[in-house]
Amino acid sequence: MNILKLRKAEELIFRIIMFLATTVIILALCMIIYSILHKGLPSVSWSMISQLPKGGFYFGKEGGILNAILGSVYLASGATLLAFVLGLPVSLYINIHLHKRKKLVNGIRFMLDVMWGIPSIVYGAFGFSVMLFFGMRSSLLAGMLTVTLFILPIMIRAIDEIVKTVPSGLLEATLSLGSTKSETAYRVYFRQCISGITTALLLSFGRAIGDAASVLFTTGYTDNLPTSLAKPTATLPLAIFFQLSSPIEEVKARAYASAVILTVIILIISIISRITSRKYQKNKIK
Repeated sequence: MNILKLRKAEELIFRIIMFLATTVIILALCMIIYSILHKGLPSVSWSMISQLPKGGFYFGKEGGILNAILGSVYLASGATLLAFVLGLPVSLYINIHLHKRKKLVNGIRFMLDVMWGIPSIVYGAFGFSVMLFFGMRSSLLAGMLTVTLFILPIMIRAIDEIVKTVPSGLLEATLSLGSTKSETAYRVYFRQCISGITTALLLSFGRAIGDAASVLFTTGYTDNLPTSLAKPTATLPLAIFFQLSSPIEEVKARAYASAVILTVIILIISIISRITSRKYQKNKIK
């Protein structure tokens, strides 16, 4: 009886701890969202979304952040595409070609998890060092490559977790029918995991579009629209950073408005990702 009471008391304590931790996280998230919406919504307007910065924009006069919105979309789209092209073969390879070498696969996954946990500013510093070595200037291409390195571990591990859910019998069945491992990877596994892979793409895109540290020294900043990979471009996180540093209240309000726009974009991506994930769970082979 004493052991039973002790276990019940232990379970109650951990339930209380989990409840308190969840409550703190939810409250913190609600406070952040409320602060952004409360300070930013009054400054959100169609002209701000559809116009480029004009003369005096950073002194509280007319203009918008269209350059930062498009720059963020271009940067995140390019980086996500590159990470997908590099990450998909790696994820399929470690699950199909290396599926019997458990220690090697676990080692690869451990290294990817370590890379996932490295702060984005480290990737930004690395990208900036490479730029200096090759004599490159801040540009959209440099930012894409840096962000690609940043989200590549995320892309690989996200797809890897999806591919792991495919029954091992499917691999054995396709190989027994005469298919090669490469055919099995791209014609069977890829089709089986397409919805989950879409979720991985959306998650990586959301991480890429919301990061500021990795592009601080590599992408640069400009008031013009991005027209070339070799030219610098503006991004929403940096627009928020620069405007929030201004002593002018109108400019600070625009920084919060930019944060509202970025939050809405990430929220839409998260909702689409959740819907796609549920669809994947319904359609996968069990």
